[in-house]
Amino acid sequence: MIYVKTEDLKVGMRLARPIYNKKGVLLYSRDDRITKQGIESVNNFGLIGLYILEPAEPLPPMTEEEMEFERFQTMAVFAIKDSLDAIVKGNEPKQLMSQADELIRRFGSLNHKIHFNQNLRSPEDYVYKHSLNVAILAALISHRAGFGIVEQTEVIVAAILHDLGKLTLPAQLRGKIEGLEDDEVAQVARAVITGIDKISSSFRLPVGVKGILMQLCQLQYIPENAPNKILPAVKVLMVANAYDQCTAMQLDVEPHTEIDAVRLLQSDSKLYDPDMVRHLLNSVQILYPGVCVELTNREKGLVLTENDKDILRPIILSFSRNQMLNLNSDSVFAEVQIANIMKTMDNRIKVDPETLKEYM
Repeated sequence: MIYVKTEDLKVGMRLARPIYNKKGVLLYSRDDRITKQGIESVNNFGLIGLYILEPAEPLPPMTEEEMEFERFQTMAVFAIKDSLDAIVKGNEPKQLMSQADELIRRFGSLNHKIHFNQNLRSPEDYVYKHSLNVAILAALISHRAGFGIVEQTEVIVAAILHDLGKLTLPAQLRGKIEGLEDDEVAQVARAVITGIDKISSSFRLPVGVKGILMQLCQLQYIPENAPNKILPAVKVLMVANAYDQCTAMQLDVEPHTEIDAVRLLQSDSKLYDPDMVRHLLNSVQILYPGVCVELTNREKGLVLTENDKDILRPIILSFSRNQMLNLNSDSVFAEVQIANIMKTMDNRIKVDPETLKEYM
């Protein structure tokens, strides 16, 4: 599988991932060969590129749930873009509350883990895609945390709006997370505060949203002004925001893996509330059976059984030794740990279901 920029697409190339329009209608399926009309459509949609299969490459597995998640992401990003752009122009986001309701309906009452697939972002669409993903994660976490419908609605609306002000920044700053200079941090903070100010009191939004956004902004960009008592909604957003930022796929930026994100969230209990981190890890699938991993002893292995109590300590099958390693055992864990997850070219977790079947 290779990534091909839009301007380099050729007629006859095979698609590795489906293409949907803004209404969620499937335009091109996986393994379809792209046509001249298809290339024109990709240009019209503003897509920056596509994942393409090599000529003899078999179609990689993708579940119905994953395809539906990707279809929903496509539709929701267009809808959120309309809402955020309306606010920037000083207009009321008329569909924002219905978008929040849809997120609650889909993700705000789930009691099982989901495959949280990342989408590729450009500087131009980073804010819209990031806002959607943070809102999805906020819906999942807030349900696990026992939020009522009012509080859940507030945190999801706040998630959609939290980076509104970044739309006023130069494109190259909108998705820049690491390596920010002091003047860039100040510029981003000013933009975020400007975005909060654009949310008019006349908009029909939950009353607690602006307070949540201001406290979140203080924690992220002006920590010396942050209050001692952090709102539960802000704790949710800090975790959801960091997880999505860490694992996001951007052009010319190497993404971190889900394991990197877990270690980041577990490294600072003051910044990232441990309960909210736990709710996140109970909501998204990371080290589940079939996932291929790299170990600290340079061996490669396969997750046989996940560990709900400590995600980093599952039971692993070592490929080279054909031996099961129970990382929940202190003596085993002292010798070897998971270094990282093995990923595909399009940032999907590598899964080996056939080998898994032999041991289950």
